[in-house]
Amino acid sequence: MKKLMISMAAASLVTGAVATADVDVNVGGQAALYYQTADTDADGFFHQNSSMANIGLQLNVDSDIGNGFGLGGQYTMLGTLGLEKNLVSNIRQSANGGLNGGALTKVYITKKAGNTLVKLGRQELPKSLSPLAFSESWSVFKNTFDAAVVINSDLPETTLVGAYVSTSDKHNNLSAFTDLAAETIVGSAPIARGAYMLTAATKLIPMTALTLSYYFLDDVAVAGDTSAIWADAQISGLPVGIGLQAGTIMPDTAGLDDTVAFGVKVGGEFGPVTASLAYTSVDDGAAKIRNVGTGVKTPLYTQAIYNQAFIGHDSDSFALKAAMGVGGGKVILHGVMSSGGANDVNDYNELDVIYKTSALGMDMFAAYIMRDHDDAGIDADHIRFWTRYNF
Repeated sequence: MKKLMISMAAASLVTGAVATADVDVNVGGQAALYYQTADTDADGFFHQNSSMANIGLQLNVDSDIGNGFGLGGQYTMLGTLGLEKNLVSNIRQSANGGLNGGALTKVYITKKAGNTLVKLGRQELPKSLSPLAFSESWSVFKNTFDAAVVINSDLPETTLVGAYVSTSDKHNNLSAFTDLAAETIVGSAPIARGAYMLTAATKLIPMTALTLSYYFLDDVAVAGDTSAIWADAQISGLPVGIGLQAGTIMPDTAGLDDTVAFGVKVGGEFGPVTASLAYTSVDDGAAKIRNVGTGVKTPLYTQAIYNQAFIGHDSDSFALKAAMGVGGGKVILHGVMSSGGANDVNDYNELDVIYKTSALGMDMFAAYIMRDHDDAGIDADHIRFWTRYNF
């Protein structure tokens, strides 16, 4: 990211306005190339009908305008470079609903006062502080939200976050901001009046980083006003690291059962290998454990590249993950197995073989994804590749 200083006095010579302040402006962004192909029954790897791709450019501007105020924005451009004419048949993500276009994916104002930061406008939300409404990184670019966020760090070793979140672009079309939605057993339920969140993240407990979040989902279709709680504890300083998570989604409508989830993860370094084992369980309540901003990913420890549809409801899941440095990069093996649901609908296996590296000033990711769910006819393998250049 590059820092520029814009003199408002100089600018006034052009505009005729009276201005004397200097504004610090940080300018940066990223360029990305994304490609995915599948080995389907009809077409094999790298066939046009089974492949999708995007090329994208994202420009970020962040400025300090004085007195604790800041302004920021992000413009995202996505296209295909004409690849759809002979190499792919679809795109992973659109900026404006078409093959080529742009969208204003961030625009916000901030105010800093002491240890409190207020951020109003279109922005990303991190999963670490907003586990049920967060920006996901699996696509070309992250989704963003229209939100009002207040962050305070007055308490020792503690961060408090309050937020009102109204809409999200949901990945597919970055210019289409629509209501948040809770995933239920009868389908997607729009949250008509948005979500209110309060999160406390603290390290006051020895060897433990604890995050506790409460959500009030205002006027959910079918479910009415709905509350949700999510807790995550990361315990360090032991021979292995331990993660514990638990949460519940509580509809206000009679006849709809609460959904309860929990998970545990243990992991550590074993010579050159970093490994972890995770288990999660979600009961058969009315709601699914799913990101209300996208309806895609979950905050569960067993989340892998493609298994979200099988772990977030009426499911017991196991995940084994191992990583080791190879050839200037890192090889990651991530195996997941799920079971449960009526007629074994959540019996699903996946193995992700991933290689991450940095070369030529770019971050690169390649994955071979093996999927098996015979009851749903899912047995196609996938290859995903992306590369990013940050500036």
